[in-house]
Amino acid sequence: MADVNVAIVYYSATGGVYKLAKAAEAAAQQAGAEVRLLKVHELAPQEAINSNEGWSAHALETQDVPEATLDDLEWADVIMLGSPTRYGLPTAQLKQFLDQTGPLWGAGKLVNKIGTSFTSTATAHGGQESTILAINNTFYHWGSIIVAPGYADPVQFAAGNPYGASHTSNNGAVPPDETALASVSFQATRAVEVGRALKTGLAAQA
Repeated sequence: MADVNVAIVYYSATGGVYKLAKAAEAAAQQAGAEVRLLKVHELAPQEAINSNEGWSAHALETQDVPEATLDDLEWADVIMLGSPTRYGLPTAQLKQFLDQTGPLWGAGKLVNKIGTSFTSTATAHGGQESTILAINNTFYHWGSIIVAPGYADPVQFAAGNPYGASHTSNNGAVPPDETALASVSFQATRAVEVGRALKTGLAAQA
């Protein structure tokens, strides 16, 4: 089996997306990949973070999670991006990180990476699909290959989203349930499997 490197790059304020990312990490490792779990840099002022108990507690909980760098993206064969929604779009924190990838894009270093994304929203129809689709626009520009979960596993019929794993947090009060965690786990496993097949095939052609 070809070794597969997976970068899971996420932003999470109160922890929902972080829990999805952790489940993805475990599934990718179980599938035989080397995984880097990475957060993006926080842009919000400290007073805003301190004003929300869940936000400040999560910031403290994840203070040792390393921040993503461009080197991590170049290293990865599979890139998973996770973000809560902001008006149907990914957060400014994740977007700022993606906006820094121009040098890699210009050098063609992101072509043929496997890309896949996941999200969490406060309400059931709060922009889950549009956030995932917005994140995926970046993959198109990179020349990456998007691997969505689709309905390729029965859990997706319960999770209800073929675009990428998603979770409804009820304004941060409800953590991801077993269905949501199983959905992102399947998504990560599928991305690793396709990434391994692609890497093996490209190596055979070299």
